[in-house]
Amino acid sequence: MQTALISAAASGIGLAIARGLSADGWRVYVCDQDQAALAALAESDPALAAFACDVSDAAAVDGLYRAVESDLARAGLGGLDLLVNNAGVSGPTARFEEQPVEAWARTIDVNINGMFLMTRRAIPLLRRKAPGSSIITMSSNAGLLGCPLRGPYVASKWALIGLTKTLAMELGPEGIRANALCPASVEGPRIDRVIAADAAARGLSVADVETEYKRQSSLRAFATNDDIVGMVRFLTSPAGQRISGQALAIDGHTESLSLDMDSQGAPSVFGKTP
Repeated sequence: MQTALISAAASGIGLAIARGLSADGWRVYVCDQDQAALAALAESDPALAAFACDVSDAAAVDGLYRAVESDLARAGLGGLDLLVNNAGVSGPTARFEEQPVEAWARTIDVNINGMFLMTRRAIPLLRRKAPGSSIITMSSNAGLLGCPLRGPYVASKWALIGLTKTLAMELGPEGIRANALCPASVEGPRIDRVIAADAAARGLSVADVETEYKRQSSLRAFATNDDIVGMVRFLTSPAGQRISGQALAIDGHTESLSLDMDSQGAPSVFGKTP
C-alpha cells in the first residue's frame, strides 16, 4: 500500500488531495492546526489518519512524525511514498514599506520553515520506500512571476522552488524526486479572502479585483482543486517517474501578475477593457 503525509489537509486543496489519494487506495496521513476542521474531518473522512500540528513548531512536527512512524510500524507499511507540503498562509496585502513585521515573519515561518521542518523529518521515511518516493511542495505562480502588494507571500513561494530544486539534486541519486506545483488562484474560500483583502487595500470592488485576477490568465479562469489533484496523481504515477526538480505551473498560461501603479504610487485596477 502506498502512503502519503499531507500538511494543512483538513480542508481546501490539502483535503482534496487527501481524498483523491485515499480513493486510489493510499493510506493517507493528514495534519492541520485548525481544530474545528479536524473535528469535521473526523466525521466526514474517518479513513484519513488526522493529527493536530502547527508545521512552524519544531516540537509539534516531531510529535506528528512520532505518531505517523508508530502507525506505519503497527500497520507494517514501512515508510512514506509521498510528502505533500501544502501548509501555507497568504500573508498581508500591502505595499512593501507598509508590510507589518510580525505578519512578514509569520508568513516566512509557516511557508518556508514549515516546509523545512516537515521535509527534514520525512526524508528518512521516504528513503525506506525509495526508489520511487517523492516530495511535492505547493508553491505558486507568484513564485515564478512576482506579485505587487504580496511581498512576504512571493518571497516564500520563490524560496520553495529553490529548496525543491536543491532537494531534487540531493535526493535524486537515491531515487527520491522533488517537485513544486505553481497554481494560479484556486477557486475557494482562500482566494475569496485574498481578493477581498486586495480590494480593500486598493479601494476597489471585489468584482473588479476578481475580474482582474482572471484576466491575468489566458484561459480567463481560476484553477480548481481537481486540477491540483490531477497533477499529484500524474507525478506519483509511472508516467511521472522521470520528473524531478521542476516548478510546474497550473495557471492557465499566466504571463504576468503585475498591476498598474498611478502617479501617486498607489495601485489602480487594469483590465477594464473587454
